[in-house]
Amino acid sequence: MNTILEKAKQSVLQAGEIIKDNYLKPKNIQYKGRIDLVTETDLAVENFLKVELSKILPDSSFLAEETAGDAQLVNRTWIIDPLDGTTNFAHGLPMVATSVALWEDDQVVLGIINLPILNEVFTAIRGGGAFLNGQPIHVSNCENLEMSLIATGFPYAIDEHVDFITTALRKVLLSTQGVRRPGAAALDLAYLACGRYDGFYENCLKPWDTAAGWLLVEEAGGTVTEYGKSEFNLFSPNILATNSHLHDKLDDLLG
Repeated sequence: MNTILEKAKQSVLQAGEIIKDNYLKPKNIQYKGRIDLVTETDLAVENFLKVELSKILPDSSFLAEETAGDAQLVNRTWIIDPLDGTTNFAHGLPMVATSVALWEDDQVVLGIINLPILNEVFTAIRGGGAFLNGQPIHVSNCENLEMSLIATGFPYAIDEHVDFITTALRKVLLSTQGVRRPGAAALDLAYLACGRYDGFYENCLKPWDTAAGWLLVEEAGGTVTEYGKSEFNLFSPNILATNSHLHDKLDDLLG
């Protein structure tokens, strides 16, 4: 698995060069929904990764954001978000990520999150810990909700969830040191894994948004569930991830 990780990481870093090359260029933007964007860079990165990762594991399949269709999780499935934070990318903001995970034996066994504009790459293998640019990372030790920094995100179907979002945000804002919303769930989970955030919650994410970050957080000592402490899976309607110390307290706020 270490060999697979290293080869996959190199492919993800090469894909990051595509993002860097196009970061300051004019964008060809299309809309998948009212506020859901896709650019030619999303498609180029996804296509590149599918070719390169197929070379590493020729018998593997793919569940990737822009070409998911009716694709299902089967053994040895690469789960890919080529450009998480497309809206940020389209506006020239640096909070963008490529997320790649490998699903095997009914679990995520490998995760890579690359932040190409910020020059940070996070990696994890199940049972092997989590790393940032090759150095071990761990979730924060914060145990006091009032001293915590929490991240969240807003789904594209904002009209369906705005009441929950505003109610939860008010509770969290009044109970913590602050809330951040960078606009890329993969980045949020990576930042939680390395201790920059103490917790993260969001509704309506997809498998490619959370697969690699889920493993990173758990390998860094954190906890990932749905709201209400239900077991998390890649098709869960929501995600609550914390440094473990604050999990029950943050979950109570969201209940």
